[in-house]
Amino acid sequence: MGFTLTSKILRRYSSKGKDDAIVIPKGHFAVYVGDTQFKKRFVIPISYLSHSCVQELLNQAGEEFGFDYPMGGVTIPCSEETFMNVTSQLIDL
Repeated sequence: MGFTLTSKILRRYSSKGKDDAIVIPKGHFAVYVGDTQFKKRFVIPISYLSHSCVQELLNQAGEEFGFDYPMGGVTIPCSEETFMNVTSQLIDL
């Protein structure tokens, strides 16, 4: 499962099965989050890339995975809870 942050509402998407075929809305990108084998997919606005807290998470991903993303997309090695806390702060900006 993952989330999308459009219209300031989180929506879950499965990272398995038919939901993988979901088209990512213009101005958004998908990331996989989790510190376990079972990662969750999040679709977030590209504008989040300008925030230092998201940049730090992406730096951590680069350090851990380099350019070899096991899920086929950007994988962020933090807990779902941490990611939700970071992105929830950005919703209010």
